Amino acid sequence: MTTYALGDTRVLTGRSLRHILRSPDTIITTAVTPIALMLLFVYVLGGAINTGSDEPYINYMLPGILLITIASGVAYTAYRLFLDLQGGIFERFQSMPIARSSVLWAHVLTSLVANMVSVAIVIGVAVIMGFRTGASVGAWLAVAGILVLFTLALTWLAVIAGLSAKTVDGASAFSYPLIFLPFISSAFVPTDSMPAPVAWFAENQPVTSIVNTIRALFAEQPVGSDIWIALAWLVGILVVAYGFAIAIYRRKIS
Repeated sequence: MTTYALGDTRVLTGRSLRHILRSPDTIITTAVTPIALMLLFVYVLGGAINTGSDEPYINYMLPGILLITIASGVAYTAYRLFLDLQGGIFERFQSMPIARSSVLWAHVLTSLVANMVSVAIVIGVAVIMGFRTGASVGAWLAVAGILVLFTLALTWLAVIAGLSAKTVDGASAFSYPLIFLPFISSAFVPTDSMPAPVAWFAENQPVTSIVNTIRALFAEQPVGSDIWIALAWLVGILVVAYGFAIAIYRRKIS
């Protein structure tokens, strides 16, 4: 990205962030559902779930809750992008001497900032509920890096949805399967407690390796091969989603 494009992206990102600051309910709404799930699982269902570990259940489930937080948040990216597209903002930008790619990157960076704020809120509530970790600064940075990469990958999927949708509901509905995916993974219960076909799916979908990696980092345990599997999934999804999003965007503005 050239200096010219970076400057345009910075200006447009500031525009998008100001919209969020004027309507912070999007961040609050994104955090409400994961917090409600934490309350439900920890105080209602957690006592009946055997994770095979002596650690508090909030420690076990938090990585999955963080992924659900991000999956919920990216729906707003698709929604805002769809509104810009339908409102004629893209046409106005095309008539101005700005880098075309900066329009999409502004939405992506806004999503990254908003989702990281939501994640911080959820972690804060988890600490109040009893979450504790002795993870080092390096481990926390690794967790942050994985969450940033997860956010970017899902946000570019949201860009595809926002550019392709025919209705507002269609723009945000794509996130529903993403929110549901952690429930069929190791996020809330060990996969060996599931029926064989479900366990096979859970063990071979991306959320399980991501959750296992974050959980191991928080618990100061070896991450093993999970981190490489997680990174392969995230980078693969990011590259493919980015490629499709740019192709659709170019068709839209051509």
